[in-house]
Amino acid sequence: MDVVCHSSNEFLASLSPGDFELLRPHLKSVDLVHKTVLVRAGDVLDRVYFPTSGIISLVVSLAAGQTTEAAMIGRDSAFGALAALDGGIALIDALIQLKGTASVIQVAQLRKAADASPSLRGSLMRHEQALLVQALQSAACNASHTVEARLSRWLLRARDLADSDSMAFTQEFLAQMLGVRRSSVSLVAHTLQRAGLIRYRRGHIEITDLEGLRDSSCECYGAIKANYEKLLGAQ
Repeated sequence: MDVVCHSSNEFLASLSPGDFELLRPHLKSVDLVHKTVLVRAGDVLDRVYFPTSGIISLVVSLAAGQTTEAAMIGRDSAFGALAALDGGIALIDALIQLKGTASVIQVAQLRKAADASPSLRGSLMRHEQALLVQALQSAACNASHTVEARLSRWLLRARDLADSDSMAFTQEFLAQMLGVRRSSVSLVAHTLQRAGLIRYRRGHIEITDLEGLRDSSCECYGAIKANYEKLLGAQ
């Protein structure tokens, strides 16, 4: 693993030179391997991840086997930052949704830096607030909106983090993230493809009409995006 000298992660890039220097000697680069489970709920968190590419999904798993995604974390934020502020126990499962890379730091090192810098601590808190808002909005979305609107919202968020219109997702995986049956995802994906909004083939989805997909989405995509900008835009 190489020492991180510069990062395209927006959390790290937003830090003052002084705050970044507190972290820089302790940051290492790692690969985010597709489908890897980083932690299970109840595990001790010992590392904080700052993705530079790829996506980490925070997933609620039920005893009967159902899963639903609560939030996505990519290059716009961090996973595990709360452990540096308080606690250290994972509250939710975290898995690699889309392969990529990340900068990582030991929780103890980040906690030490946050204790030494109020501005760094404040930045960590804002990112945790943004993540909580995303999770709450996703919960409301899953309870209130159609599968078509939810899938459109989910694809738009994934596109923002992947910075690509083409992504590798199976229908089974999408069903798990949305907490619905695979047949429901298959039907909705066919509807979106027939409308010319996406192209789906062999586990790959390509967004072919971005504005049309935004129109198909519910208000939650815009709400999550606006809240992130409100909480993190003035760093």
